[in-house]
Amino acid sequence: YAVKMFTLRLSPNLNGGVVKTFPINVRLRHPQRYSPAVMDPVESAKKAAAYRAVDTHIKNDFRVGIGSGSTVVYAVERLAERVHKDGLKVTCVPTSFQARQLIIQNNLVLSDLEITPELDVAIDGADEVDSNLTLIKGGGGCQLQEKIVAAAAKEFVVIADYRKDSSSLGEQWTKGVPIEVVPMAYRPIQLKIEAELGGKAVLRQAKAKAGPVVTDNGNFVLDWVFDGKFDWNQVNRQIMMIPGVVETGLFVDMAKVAYFGMQDGSVKCR
Repeated sequence: YAVKMFTLRLSPNLNGGVVKTFPINVRLRHPQRYSPAVMDPVESAKKAAAYRAVDTHIKNDFRVGIGSGSTVVYAVERLAERVHKDGLKVTCVPTSFQARQLIIQNNLVLSDLEITPELDVAIDGADEVDSNLTLIKGGGGCQLQEKIVAAAAKEFVVIADYRKDSSSLGEQWTKGVPIEVVPMAYRPIQLKIEAELGGKAVLRQAKAKAGPVVTDNGNFVLDWVFDGKFDWNQVNRQIMMIPGVVETGLFVDMAKVAYFGMQDGSVKCR
């Protein structure tokens, strides 16, 4: 219910008469709610993991690799907060056009691997993380630059929500392993992967344009949808040996730690 004040004239003469105001209880069809907005549980989990990673691993004068994806948005948000409010000094190297824009929009110091070839830490998301910290990355098509930046860092830190946490790859992420390939070679690579490893290698199609997705490097992406468990180190080497393969979305023995934001607001560390 809401209390509304109504003014009534007690005379048919509109130019005179007694004017009185009466409070009336009125039931509203759509009452306005004044409680604060509640963040979506998944977004809240992403934010919790990102904030924990930034607060734990980034120190003054650090050179930081900034990854790609929705969870990294919160990491940059927290990093910018510490820079602008606490006076933290950092230099940021992006893994993609999106990451570069995040750095610029948050007024952080932007660099690249030519100027800053050695990094103290790289923070990035993942599509899935298994019990050995083997990752599938590249759902956004940035796996090549993400892997280059991660390899340039002393520490590679992964941030994700609870949906990305698996004991084995393929439990949660069903879209396959992204493989960046030279456009002219995509068809032979597609056939060879399917013949040697089984499953299906699908050319990723763009959603807002006709034709395939084109990466920041001008290449195509094959998504290898696999079935079963594998020695991922061996699989990664096997795929990389195929002529025309630029990089895979398998990150083996690269991550030092992963932070998972959980549904209850806590953060799980592996």
